[in-house]
Amino acid sequence: MLSRDELVHAVEAAASAQGFALDPRQRAVLDRLAALGSELATGEARSLYLWGDAGRGKSWLADAAYAAIPLREKRRVHFHGFFHELHRSIQRHRTEPDAAERAIDDAVGDSRLLFFDELHVHDPGDARLLTRLLDHAFTRKVTVLATSNYAPEDLLPDPDWHHIFVPGIALIETNMDVMPLHGPTDYRTITDNHTRGFASGTWSTRTPPRATTPPQHLTLNGRVFPVTSADAGELTLTFDQLCRTPTSTIEYLRWAQDFDRWTVTGVPRFDAVDPPAQQRFINLIDVLVAEDLPVDFYADVDLGDFLAAASRRPDAFRMASRLRLLATAG
Repeated sequence: MLSRDELVHAVEAAASAQGFALDPRQRAVLDRLAALGSELATGEARSLYLWGDAGRGKSWLADAAYAAIPLREKRRVHFHGFFHELHRSIQRHRTEPDAAERAIDDAVGDSRLLFFDELHVHDPGDARLLTRLLDHAFTRKVTVLATSNYAPEDLLPDPDWHHIFVPGIALIETNMDVMPLHGPTDYRTITDNHTRGFASGTWSTRTPPRATTPPQHLTLNGRVFPVTSADAGELTLTFDQLCRTPTSTIEYLRWAQDFDRWTVTGVPRFDAVDPPAQQRFINLIDVLVAEDLPVDFYADVDLGDFLAAASRRPDAFRMASRLRLLATAG
């Protein structure tokens, strides 16, 4: 196991290799992450909940520290993918007593460190399940590292449902150090590297390329989804096919595994569609960034106008920060 100083050096070296240096706020977070790593070597480590505005480096720092910790019994999960897996596991155990507990036990396994990236809670069912998961982890002395754009008390922000996650918030505040990472700069807004992954995609108001094949269909879990084309690792869909129909992160996650590059056409102004379609688009961006897939968006409005309209929705800030990674074209 690396010492505290060795972990700090490893993360700083990773930053230098990518061409940047940590700012003072990020250095303070790194010191706390290094303490977590060194504590794992000696026994129990105090869990950490790292939160703050989008684009301040939370996920990068936590990812770099996680990668540097030489521990076999560790697991990194992204919120959407993990809960999809958990729901599927509950289905597999549905004939057994307490299927949810069996599924949680399977998911955590022998992990000593469980890293949740981009933790957020908007669904009451997920809130109940996350509360049980946290209780399971803390009871078994699993160290939890989480990054989020939300302070614990702001999770499940819908006032009609917030009370459901109050026990989960209490578990976080009792068992985890809550550390903010704020700062004046959203580093995604100043990136000039458009050579790989999601950042190599584009946002354009030009006319999209004409489809050269008839419309196609994808089948998943017995459901059929029309798409513009799906060929040679590339998926082309309209905004309506993705977000104005009852799709979910289940489909987005599967298609992100099956196709290496996406094209999304017909993206309207954000406020021209209803809240469910808006939420699907927010979830879609979460998945595409987590999977780091290049995507070309063809929209009715330029990115600035789209984000200005999105700013009226309180939970769209994460999506806005991520879309600023894209190169833009008129």
